[in-house]
Amino acid sequence: MSGLDFDRQRMMMVTNQLRTNAVTDGAVLAAMAAVPRERFIGGEQGAIAYRDTIVPLGEGRGLNPPIATGRLLTAARPRAGEQALVIGAGTGYTAALLAEIGCVVVALEQSPALLARARATLEGVAAVSLVEGPLAEGWAEGAPYALIVLDGGVEIIPQPIIDQLAEGGRMVGARLDRGVSRLFHGGRQGQGFGITSFADVETAPLPGFAPAPAFSF
Repeated sequence: MSGLDFDRQRMMMVTNQLRTNAVTDGAVLAAMAAVPRERFIGGEQGAIAYRDTIVPLGEGRGLNPPIATGRLLTAARPRAGEQALVIGAGTGYTAALLAEIGCVVVALEQSPALLARARATLEGVAAVSLVEGPLAEGWAEGAPYALIVLDGGVEIIPQPIIDQLAEGGRMVGARLDRGVSRLFHGGRQGQGFGITSFADVETAPLPGFAPAPAFSF
């Protein structure tokens, strides 16, 4: 598929998938129109880059559908100059979008293979720092963050990640609730933290966010 075809598909994604489904933030729409999503998939799968579906990345991981990414970033309200943490960087797509908006991004990934791919796709993007470690621990070294994006579905939000959010900071992601992926936005005020679900949209699950098994006799 030619670059021109990808450009046309990207514009159709913005017009037909995003604008018609509550993706209203101008900066988010501009970033998703500018960043070539196919670059973060590669190979023969590039042909499905703009379908509204999870794209497998290997190791049980996936790239979220465009509508999930657009809805989450719209809820996140990212702004230029903000310090942001992406948990579950994958091949780097969401980190690239935030960098396009003007955020200073720390992108955390625990898979060496995905991290290697992200280094290639984000080469030359100075606003993104790729780091390696367990996703459920976040990245305290760069905290506090004005924005934390859990880039996939999780069953629980670990306290260490909440603690890395700045006072007044925002968090977005998806909670996996009995097989349903519910997008959420939340925030931290003082010692309090809360989230609100706002849409049921399919997302790729992130590893390491299952609750501890209950003890039984």
